[in-house]
Amino acid sequence: MEETRDRYRYFLTVATRWKDNDVFGHINNVVYYSYIDTAVTDYYFAQADYDVTDSLVIPNAAETGCTFRRALRHPVRIEVGLRAEHIGNSSSRIGVGIFREGDRDASAFGYMVHVWVDRVSGQPVSIPATIRDALRQIEA
Repeated sequence: MEETRDRYRYFLTVATRWKDNDVFGHINNVVYYSYIDTAVTDYYFAQADYDVTDSLVIPNAAETGCTFRRALRHPVRIEVGLRAEHIGNSSSRIGVGIFREGDRDASAFGYMVHVWVDRVSGQPVSIPATIRDALRQIEA
């Protein structure tokens, strides 16, 4: 299955770094998870005015996944596409596509599931309204 740019609702640019390359000369697979986490978190900051340091409700990563299609090498400009695939009461799943700048087809694609919890008790709680609204803006 291929993932194409038109399936995503929002894009962010994430910088690659020299240290992202591995001994094989391409960006190491584990680094893609960092790109996914950064893009999702930056979306919350930018679109939901989310303040991670003061919020009483925080996202806990419950599951992530990534499929690799084409190797990328630093330096390269990448664009990370996001779409909300599930918005539940206390959990959300965001689909993520990683594209070489301007490419139609994703070099990698995956997802991140968050369970929203009370910072103190760690118990699941409802997704905050500002986050829910931001997720609806990119709903697939």
